[in-house]
Amino acid sequence: MRLVLDTNVVLSALLWRGPPYHLLLAIRQHGEVRLFTSAVLVTELTDVLNRPFAAKRLALLNRTALELVADYIVAADLVVPAATPRVVIPDADDDHVLAACVAAEADLLVSGDRHLLTIGHHLGTRVVTPAEALRLITAA
Repeated sequence: MRLVLDTNVVLSALLWRGPPYHLLLAIRQHGEVRLFTSAVLVTELTDVLNRPFAAKRLALLNRTALELVADYIVAADLVVPAATPRVVIPDADDDHVLAACVAAEADLLVSGDRHLLTIGHHLGTRVVTPAEALRLITAA
């Protein structure tokens, strides 16, 4: 199974211990599951982790944004999308997530974003919540 995680899911997984965190643990435990990201998504993650709200949480975890991004880059394979077509009209940033899915030939896009969840599917990639992705991985 091939997955792309939206930045909101990665952020939640790295900073808190809810379903996105458990999803990352399940990905690590299931060797047949591969995680993908792109340079644009890594840049977005870095930006968000450097915002004041994240800095407070990072201080509690005794980690830096750089450390968390580095850990994530090690866990994910980097893809280079050939193009980023406009698909999600209300939020152009979501188009980068879909482009990464196409480049990765992802089975699942895991997101908490209502714009992406509303789409449901995009060029062979199913859009699911972290809880649904966790269920699919552990059931396999």
